[in-house]
Amino acid sequence: MDNEVDQYLNKGGEVREFQRGESGLVNGKLNDRSSGFEQRKQKRTPLIDELKAVDERKKPAGSAMPVKSSRPKKKIIYDDFGEPIREVWIE
Repeated sequence: MDNEVDQYLNKGGEVREFQRGESGLVNGKLNDRSSGFEQRKQKRTPLIDELKAVDERKKPAGSAMPVKSSRPKKKIIYDDFGEPIREVWIE
Protein backbone atom coordinates (compact mmCIF):
# COMPACT_ATOMS: atom_id res chain seq x y z
CA MET A 1 0.00 0.00 0.00
CA ASP A 2 2.91 2.33 0.69
CA ASN A 3 4.11 1.82 -2.90
CA GLU A 4 0.69 2.76 -4.25
CA VAL A 5 0.64 5.93 -2.13
CA ASP A 6 4.13 6.85 -3.33
CA GLN A 7 3.11 6.31 -6.98
CA TYR A 8 0.04 8.50 -6.44
CA LEU A 9 2.13 11.30 -4.92
CA ASN A 10 4.80 11.04 -7.66
CA LYS A 11 2.11 11.46 -10.36
CA GLY A 12 1.08 14.78 -8.84
CA GLY A 13 -1.58 13.58 -6.42
CA GLU A 14 -1.96 15.27 -3.08
CA VAL A 15 -3.13 14.23 0.36
CA ARG A 16 -5.35 16.62 2.27
CA GLU A 17 -5.43 16.51 6.05
CA PHE A 18 -8.54 17.29 8.06
CA GLN A 19 -8.96 18.19 11.69
CA ARG A 20 -10.80 15.66 13.84
CA GLY A 21 -14.55 16.04 13.24
CA GLU A 22 -14.08 18.54 10.40
CA SER A 23 -15.58 16.30 7.72
CA GLY A 24 -18.72 15.92 9.83
CA LEU A 25 -19.37 19.64 10.15
CA VAL A 26 -22.68 21.09 9.00
CA ASN A 27 -22.59 24.89 8.49
CA GLY A 28 -19.43 25.03 10.58
CA LYS A 29 -20.94 23.12 13.51
CA LEU A 30 -20.81 19.50 14.52
CA ASN A 31 -24.20 17.84 13.95
CA ASP A 32 -24.91 15.98 17.21
CA ARG A 33 -28.36 14.83 16.07
CA SER A 34 -27.07 12.96 13.06
CA SER A 35 -27.00 9.23 13.61
CA GLY A 36 -25.87 8.39 10.09
CA PHE A 37 -29.15 6.61 9.33
CA GLU A 38 -31.07 9.45 7.73
CA GLN A 39 -32.57 7.51 4.84
CA ARG A 40 -36.31 7.12 4.78
CA LYS A 41 -37.85 3.83 5.71
CA GLN A 42 -38.06 1.50 2.73
CA LYS A 43 -41.25 -0.32 1.83
CA ARG A 44 -40.92 -3.99 2.72
CA THR A 45 -42.66 -7.02 1.24
CA PRO A 46 -44.64 -9.00 3.83
CA LEU A 47 -42.74 -12.26 4.09
CA ILE A 48 -45.57 -14.41 5.48
CA ASP A 49 -47.62 -14.26 2.27
CA GLU A 50 -44.58 -15.04 0.14
CA LEU A 51 -43.66 -18.07 2.26
CA LYS A 52 -47.22 -19.42 2.06
CA ALA A 53 -47.12 -19.13 -1.72
CA VAL A 54 -43.82 -21.04 -1.88
CA ASP A 55 -45.18 -23.77 0.42
CA GLU A 56 -48.29 -24.15 -1.75
CA ARG A 57 -46.13 -24.69 -4.84
CA LYS A 58 -44.19 -27.44 -3.03
CA LYS A 59 -47.31 -29.51 -2.29
CA PRO A 60 -48.09 -32.27 -4.81
CA ALA A 61 -51.06 -31.51 -7.01
CA GLY A 62 -54.25 -33.47 -6.44
CA SER A 63 -53.52 -35.62 -3.40
CA ALA A 64 -53.60 -34.66 0.25
CA MET A 65 -52.44 -38.06 1.59
CA PRO A 66 -49.24 -39.74 0.43
CA VAL A 67 -49.76 -42.97 -1.46
CA LYS A 68 -48.35 -46.03 0.31
CA SER A 69 -46.19 -48.34 -1.71
CA SER A 70 -47.64 -51.84 -1.97
CA ARG A 71 -44.21 -53.43 -2.36
CA PRO A 72 -42.39 -54.62 0.77
CA LYS A 73 -39.02 -53.07 1.64
CA LYS A 74 -35.92 -54.82 2.87
CA LYS A 75 -34.43 -53.64 6.19
CA ILE A 76 -31.10 -54.83 7.56
CA ILE A 77 -30.81 -55.40 11.32
CA TYR A 78 -27.39 -54.55 12.80
CA ASP A 79 -25.78 -55.62 16.09
CA ASP A 80 -24.20 -53.22 18.61
CA PHE A 81 -20.92 -53.22 16.68
CA GLY A 82 -22.50 -52.27 13.33
CA GLU A 83 -22.28 -55.75 11.82
CA PRO A 84 -25.33 -56.97 9.86
CA ILE A 85 -27.22 -59.79 11.60
CA ARG A 86 -30.19 -60.46 9.33
CA GLU A 87 -32.56 -59.02 6.76
CA VAL A 88 -36.28 -58.50 7.35
CA TRP A 89 -39.01 -57.48 4.91
CA ILE A 90 -41.40 -54.71 5.99
CA GLU A 91 -44.68 -53.93 4.25
